[in-house]
Amino acid sequence: MENRWPGFGPTDILLPKDCDLTKWSVVACDQYTSQNEYWQRVAERVGEAPSALKVILPESQLEDGHAEEHIAAIGKTMEEYLAADLFRSYPNALIYVERWLDNQKLRRGLVGAVDLECYDYTPGAGTLVRATEGTVLSRIPPRVAVRRNAPLELPHIMMLVDDPDQRLIEHLTYETDQMEQIYDFDLMERGGHISGYLLTPELQGDVADLLEDLAAPERFAQQYDAPGKPVLLFAIGDGNHSLASAKATYEEEKQHTLKEQWAELPSRYALVELVNLHDESLEFEPIHRVCFNVDVKKLLADLLQTYPGAYYGEGTGHKITYAWAEGEGKITIPQPTAQLEVGTLQEFLDRWLETNTGSVDYVHGADVTRELGTKDGNIGFLLPAMEKNQLFKTVIFDGVLPRKTFSMGEAHDKRFYLEARKIK
Repeated sequence: MENRWPGFGPTDILLPKDCDLTKWSVVACDQYTSQNEYWQRVAERVGEAPSALKVILPESQLEDGHAEEHIAAIGKTMEEYLAADLFRSYPNALIYVERWLDNQKLRRGLVGAVDLECYDYTPGAGTLVRATEGTVLSRIPPRVAVRRNAPLELPHIMMLVDDPDQRLIEHLTYETDQMEQIYDFDLMERGGHISGYLLTPELQGDVADLLEDLAAPERFAQQYDAPGKPVLLFAIGDGNHSLASAKATYEEEKQHTLKEQWAELPSRYALVELVNLHDESLEFEPIHRVCFNVDVKKLLADLLQTYPGAYYGEGTGHKITYAWAEGEGKITIPQPTAQLEVGTLQEFLDRWLETNTGSVDYVHGADVTRELGTKDGNIGFLLPAMEKNQLFKTVIFDGVLPRKTFSMGEAHDKRFYLEARKIK
């Protein structure tokens, strides 16, 4: 990546050729984690066809006791796909993506590589690329295990840029007649429709110029009223744990590589899709919580006791909505210390589950939360959405948000695996 690209730029991209892309492309691995029937249905649809499903590890399979076997099979399948010449290579490429979502809204993006030297997921980091939410360190090792010996990466990472004037990506809609269309097909399971276009060298130059302008310290200080603060150009919207795992793998390789060779390591970069925070299709959805196999009455009583003045019912303060086998209700916490309801709830759940039986999962969609939460021994917590305009400024001044604070759209709107890149 040339120096003129601040943290993100073109890279060599692989796309499958001569195969059914609708069967190839599957949704991000961290979706439908409590709905294994979704992944079984996808597997039945894919059958024997080449598919990204066979080179990723859905999180629903992490606890099935066969993780090592899954990881070994992933590496073997990647090698087989490469040996079979499954991919067409696009060197030094940026891909403009148009994704028509299930709700008929258009989301625009730009697929390229992020420089992991510019990224840090540590709370309070001052790097050009930062996590938006807390990183669960225990989730990194299984992903590192997949990546460590894999010859390929496939991204579901969505990176955000704060471009309120919509100069960087949106104008490419009007330039598609100058570009080669390299894919155009329907995605499975309510994924909508996706098209990809290869940027010309001239359009790449335009993008580089605009990124340099967005990264200018004077502009950043004025935009956020943040003189002296280090520039935040990109924030990770989806896939932070996958990017953190890529970072960890790169840091491993640095340990036995001369510093002057770091820039040449394929692992230094990770494939991502860059999306404007102000894209009209981008809506921040809350991520709800479901606790499984818990003593629900004790959990609710302990929640009330944890926060002084907390009470059942709706009032002034943080309002926590819950659903369980005996119905739905609210708890109000009048003097919260966290900025957001999700922070108040997550702080309690983290501590409570350390000393009580049960587990928690993070669920997209209120209907699914209610469905799971009302089963015996479960409880679902429904949380409000965060305003997306708060995101960058909150990260700049307060650091990362509580993990799983927001989601960009419903599960079927998440990024689908499609493009690949060699990392060995």
